[in-house]
Amino acid sequence: MVNAGDTGPAYPVRLPGEGDGHPLPGPAERVAVAFEGLPAGVEELTWGQASLWEAMTRHGSWMPLGGVKRLEAGVLVRDVAEELRYLVTRYPSMRTRLRRGPGPAPRQELFGSGTVFLEIHDAGDGEDPDGTAAAVEAHYRHAPFDFAADWPVRMAVVRRNGELTHMVVVMCHLVTDGAGARVMLREVAARTATPPDGMQQLEQARWQRSAAGRRQDDRALRYHEKLLAAVTPHRIPGPADPRSPRYWSAELRSRALRPAAAALAERTGATASTVLLALHAAVLARVTGANPVPVRPLVGNRFRPGLADVVCMLTQPGLCVLDVADTTVGEAVARTQRAVTGAYKYGYYDPRRLADLIDRVSRERGPDFSVSCVVNDRRDPSAAGAAAAPPTGEEMRAARESSTFGWTGRTDRPSERMFLTVEDAPEGIVLGFGADTHHFPPALFEPLLRGIEDLAVEAALDPTAPTGAAGAGR
Repeated sequence: MVNAGDTGPAYPVRLPGEGDGHPLPGPAERVAVAFEGLPAGVEELTWGQASLWEAMTRHGSWMPLGGVKRLEAGVLVRDVAEELRYLVTRYPSMRTRLRRGPGPAPRQELFGSGTVFLEIHDAGDGEDPDGTAAAVEAHYRHAPFDFAADWPVRMAVVRRNGELTHMVVVMCHLVTDGAGARVMLREVAARTATPPDGMQQLEQARWQRSAAGRRQDDRALRYHEKLLAAVTPHRIPGPADPRSPRYWSAELRSRALRPAAAALAERTGATASTVLLALHAAVLARVTGANPVPVRPLVGNRFRPGLADVVCMLTQPGLCVLDVADTTVGEAVARTQRAVTGAYKYGYYDPRRLADLIDRVSRERGPDFSVSCVVNDRRDPSAAGAAAAPPTGEEMRAARESSTFGWTGRTDRPSERMFLTVEDAPEGIVLGFGADTHHFPPALFEPLLRGIEDLAVEAALDPTAPTGAAGAGR
């Protein structure tokens, strides 16, 4: 077993959760869940871990993942305890903590034995167990996280009158990305007993500093350096409107985007994700006056050998520089398809070296130089159902009229200059957008999000629609 104290004190960083002031009474019981006899070791952070570590420390958040699950009648505490044991036994990232390294970055420590705890929270006779479960989840998310002392999973059950009603699971984002979470959910449901597939975290770290890993990183650095040379510093025209709190977020809930993007994907042969990336870049060019547009789509990296089904953090920001103004939407999608191919190919790299390169270029080009426009399509590409009959133009325009825009948050916690998320919802697609109001004025949030939807609808109905045609149907 590895001893966390053999080379000095553990890494001392504690980060807050998603807010403050969510106290919770202590659990009624804590059930010890032991694991032992498993592989252990200490290594550098992998590239995926290092990318996320930089984002977490910059944002001041440990970026918790998870939620609440209603339990079927008859589930026992020992059943949930065994599920927790399964998780920490099967997935190395569930029993990994951070420790001080020889340099400024922490190292990862995989433990071969230890004890995690399942908490039991009672809902009283007059309490709604749904509310108790929500309170436990909020507490788990908001409580600070100690990377050296805390296990990266917090799990509880809610009990009422002796019966379990809910399970709550919240994990540190270092455990996994979205694709890994889907693998985990599938294997937990099936209780997969065969050894985990693929290259686990310690092996990844060793490969990344091998000769082959260094060649991959060198190629990626040369690719990014070439792209950065094509980015011109740009200031959005018009009056600045910096606000306090500084970072704002909003969302557009759309019934029209899904069928419109699907129609464009079928016509162009691109994925719906690539279509939305092209639409975002085209509208961003129109509302800001900047072209070409640098965007950073998050790259899953699971197409690489040995990484398809590994439960760990593999996602890293890629880079595209998209010239999509003054053309047709179809051509914009084709250009984006070519660009994202390069972003995916070179989206596996040492983020510390790339950060040094971007910092150097930023100093040379001035404060208006930025490649901080991140795009995260969180949808599960394998979950697409059978293609439905495409809606008529009248139906698509009517669906667009039912879309809703709303503000979702304001904070001084540092974030990206711009960040677009794409998520599925029962009614369609949700576009979430966050930005630094010192660089992107609040007045442009709604025109950007509605512009993406408008352009999607118009292009779905007219193959020759230009990238500047958004809004023609309103």
